[in-house]
Amino acid sequence: MRFLSLLLTTALIVPCTLPAAENTAPPPPPQRLLADSALAGWTFLSPDPTALSSVSSLAADGVLTLAGAPLGYLQSTATYTNFHLHAEWRWTAKPGNSGILVHIATGPLDRHLWPRCLQIQTKHTHAGDLLPMAGATFAEALSTPPDAPTPLLTHVAADSENPVGEWNTCDIVCRDGTVEVTVNGVLQNRITRSNPAAGHIGFQFEGTPYALRRLSIEPLLSRH
Repeated sequence: MRFLSLLLTTALIVPCTLPAAENTAPPPPPQRLLADSALAGWTFLSPDPTALSSVSSLAADGVLTLAGAPLGYLQSTATYTNFHLHAEWRWTAKPGNSGILVHIATGPLDRHLWPRCLQIQTKHTHAGDLLPMAGATFAEALSTPPDAPTPLLTHVAADSENPVGEWNTCDIVCRDGTVEVTVNGVLQNRITRSNPAAGHIGFQFEGTPYALRRLSIEPLLSRH
């Protein structure tokens, strides 16, 4: 009986270690990126100095019309690291070429035009291709020779672009150097060990007018 009493007393004084409480704070809500008719937070970069207001127009319904020319890109003034970018685009006339830029880490380099970044292709019939631009790299093997004039990693699923004139959705998830690209609900590309892995975001002007809407960005927590 004395042994049992001693055992119970010892059990009562043994410290109990509980798991640390998890951080349950909700993540920040998605941020609308086309909320200002003056396009505050954006700039236009081109070899031909051009006012942003002369090549873009934001309507009351939230649709941003882009002239597509001169060659250059619309760039956010803010920089981002881990995020989910949602964009919707459509061709307003004849379909052509453009792209969404993420992890813009420099000013214009390639041909004094394109920065070091990753391009998610929205070119007609090539939506979802991924291009390392101006020296950017990632771990996966390219679909083209490394010294190709336009190195790229082609999209993995069947073409999921909607018919010309209809809206398309593109969701780009960037986290800890991994980039996943979904076009109209279809996973089209995934790369890892992106370099750079942070920077501005942007939208290319490659000669074809198009429209954007429902552009938003949601910060994501690192998994490290």
